[in-house]
Amino acid sequence: MLYRKPFNWVWQNLLPSLLTGVALGLAPGSIDIFNFSLPGWLAPVQAIPSNVPLSIVEATPMATSVLSTDAINAALTELPGWSVERGKLHRQFQFSSFVEAFGFMSSVALVAESMGHHPEWFNVYNRVTVDLTTHDAGGITELDVKLAKKMNELAE
Repeated sequence: MLYRKPFNWVWQNLLPSLLTGVALGLAPGSIDIFNFSLPGWLAPVQAIPSNVPLSIVEATPMATSVLSTDAINAALTELPGWSVERGKLHRQFQFSSFVEAFGFMSSVALVAESMGHHPEWFNVYNRVTVDLTTHDAGGITELDVKLAKKMNELAE
């Protein structure tokens, strides 16, 4: 049973730090965990494209009224890849690797938190499946459309 303790420590303490560093695009050796640097084999990943500043999304209260069917259809013309399934905006993103998918999710998490609006999503390897709805309003609102647009920008 002694062999499990070091593994559990790595799994609970070191691995989340590694994944966070990769998702945030930190360069090899730039993460200082308990006064030692990560080895140079860790390739940097740019999780947030430089042309998409996070300051674009403001944490301002938005109208939470459910959009009409016509308004949703109009919004879909500006949301490539999105559709409506089960009363929610729906899209599946596909990336070249798990690390890119995880980086995308980390980037979206920062934006979603700043908006006070959080997606329903599911990740398997290089795919991220997203459903957006405003639960408090009981359907799709402008807030969902705004987050969907930001997700499309971050996925580019």
